[in-house]
Amino acid sequence: MFIETEGTPNPASLKFLPGRDVMGSGTADFAAPDAASRSPLAAAIFALPGVARVFLGGDFITVTKTGDTEWQSLKPQVLGTIMEHFVAGRPVIEGQHDDDDEDEDVQPEDAEIVAQIKELLDTRVRPAVAGDGGDIVFRGYRDGIVRLHMQGACGGCPSSSATLKHGIENMLRHYVPEVQRVEQVEL
Repeated sequence: MFIETEGTPNPASLKFLPGRDVMGSGTADFAAPDAASRSPLAAAIFALPGVARVFLGGDFITVTKTGDTEWQSLKPQVLGTIMEHFVAGRPVIEGQHDDDDEDEDVQPEDAEIVAQIKELLDTRVRPAVAGDGGDIVFRGYRDGIVRLHMQGACGGCPSSSATLKHGIENMLRHYVPEVQRVEQVEL
């Protein structure tokens, strides 16, 4: 098994590509070790010293390190853990993978606007964000304000607020005139 790695715009995050499906469809973001109990892969990565966050994408894993850890020592450990996990045939996620649609703050009368926003996010934004080792999750739309949550390498990235304001907000305002601004929310 050969695992490629790619840098991300976030210097604390590295993207690992095992050459196979990780989540397939959907994503899972684990901001702390105790949140990773349903993922044997994320739990094994969190067992390594210096791991701050684990994000599982369709065909990649993004690991974010703590500030005092160097990639030179952590990267080979993560590679070994990922390889061992897949060679052993363990599941990436145990049980049902929940979709968080019920956490969206949306008025019923805004359903058409929300559908347009989600379509743009899915077709134009998510592929680019996934390329950087992360994901973007729609959390709501109310009174012209779109609420989004950044995950993976994008969560905590120094450039994520600029990406939201100058990239995503401008695009959404262009295609969906009802959108006034975009806000980042934490879960």
